[in-house]
Amino acid sequence: MGVGNIYLIRTEPEANLHRFYRVDIVPGLFGNWGLIREWGRVGQGGQTRTDWFDTEADAKDARFELHMKKAKRGYE
Repeated sequence: MGVGNIYLIRTEPEANLHRFYRVDIVPGLFGNWGLIREWGRVGQGGQTRTDWFDTEADAKDARFELHMKKAKRGYE
């Protein structure tokens, strides 16, 4: 696990919607920081994307922005 892990879930049983979104910050090999995102259906393998940032603060700012966007969409 990295520096800051966030795990969000959105469930709407009536719409058969069971989704997760995981965000993790990890240090890179060259002094940079990675923001790893994984998303998909709960219980299934998800898709993954890594965005790289020069500083840990930039990665944390991006994580916060993602967290707020997902909260607006109903993730808890």
